[in-house]
Amino acid sequence: MDTIEVIKNWVERNSEVLDLGCGDGEILKILSTESESTVIGVEINQEDINSCIKSGLNVIQQNIDEGLENFGDKSFDVVIMSQTIQVLKEPKKALMEVTRIGKESIVTIPNFGFLSTRLSLLFSGKMPVTGSLPKNWHETDNIHLCTIKDFEILCNESSINIIEKRFFNSSGNESLLAKISPNLFAATAMYKISQ
Repeated sequence: MDTIEVIKNWVERNSEVLDLGCGDGEILKILSTESESTVIGVEINQEDINSCIKSGLNVIQQNIDEGLENFGDKSFDVVIMSQTIQVLKEPKKALMEVTRIGKESIVTIPNFGFLSTRLSLLFSGKMPVTGSLPKNWHETDNIHLCTIKDFEILCNESSINIIEKRFFNSSGNESLLAKISPNLFAATAMYKISQ
């Protein structure tokens, strides 16, 4: 099962969904049509906002780092933050806000502890470029890289409940190795969380 399928399974039909850092709206389009959910995206990049609008999606231009006070407590059934938390200035604050706004939240992170990332750093002596970290260190939006263990420790310290978690290999699919030892063999991790 890939990440999109997991998200579709985790979001109940007719849910109210907020996607923070929605990009071009791919996830929102799928949830809107296949799950008949009411969807809203938050994005800062103008090109991505234009793509969302062309697709008929509701999108708000907003910088997540500047706060999310315009959204009330538990105002959405699900808040999604896919591949976004590592580009924010204050990931812990964002995580607390996501779980405040959503009854449940789905967070996807790239795993810097992934074996190929470790080996690339070890043997090349420089920051790796991988499928989940596709740009050179000086070009990347990522400012807070973490491992699966780091993220789970943060959730524990922040009293955030991990309801379910899934781990994906570099092809974007679940695998036995990623399930057995995720911090070493998962390129990305997806969590369903709540406060």
